[in-house]
Amino acid sequence: MTNQRELEKSIHVDLSRQETYGGYLQLDRLLQSQTPRSTEHDEMLFIIQHQTSELWMKLMLHELDRALQCVKNDELAATFKIFARVAHIQRMLFEQWAVLETMTPSEYLTFRDALGRSSGFQSYQYRALEFMLGNKDANLLLPHRASADTHAWLQARLEQPSLYDEFLRYLHRQGFPIPEDHVTRDFTKPYAKSDEVMRVFKTVYEQPEKYWVAYEMAEKLVDVEERFQLWRFRHMKTVHRIIGHKMGTGGSSGVTFLQRALGLTFFPELWDVRTELEPRP
Repeated sequence: MTNQRELEKSIHVDLSRQETYGGYLQLDRLLQSQTPRSTEHDEMLFIIQHQTSELWMKLMLHELDRALQCVKNDELAATFKIFARVAHIQRMLFEQWAVLETMTPSEYLTFRDALGRSSGFQSYQYRALEFMLGNKDANLLLPHRASADTHAWLQARLEQPSLYDEFLRYLHRQGFPIPEDHVTRDFTKPYAKSDEVMRVFKTVYEQPEKYWVAYEMAEKLVDVEERFQLWRFRHMKTVHRIIGHKMGTGGSSGVTFLQRALGLTFFPELWDVRTELEPRP
């Protein structure tokens, strides 16, 4: 008996490039996209870590764009499967930091200068995710002025309602007393929390059986924000572990700048309402 597996006669071996696994996935193009600027071994890890993160962010945006359209169409239940997938994408993004944390400060310093001014802060997909979730700030467009196409793409996302805005607009259409200025506001501006919106969510959370779809949607959004904040925290701790309190390559204060992001809240009333709830009689 030989230590060899027989190739089944039905397996396709006469293929054009377009019909292959590599051709379908454009692996030639993908696997040639890692071009270290130094000769240091660990730069490849740094590049692949960030490239794969961008791929997961692309998929997350793809899914959240679909969820946003479902909310606009009053199809909240259809988003729940989407959010389940987003949860796994976020888990992958979170766990990836563990791979980068195998790099020591000394190893990173061997190629850090090769990065120049490049920084994760310049990720336009990350910026699009923040806009989608409600962190609206026109100043965040400034690093993207050099690319007209990217700037225009982000500008359009800045101007459109966030996922939370669309949820509030949905509740308004369903007859909940969401203030008019919250559904017709300038969506390029940061969201300002409202006592009226808080009362709406208090009603929803006090009667989950009656308002089940809205209640479930609210919890899905809390899930997304919690995992996003955990991702941010893991990023901050990874940076702290590798560079300490050095300035970031993009010119920020580094860890201190990342820490401040942890204070940003996407869906404030969904967090604040928990303080207001009392046991049901």
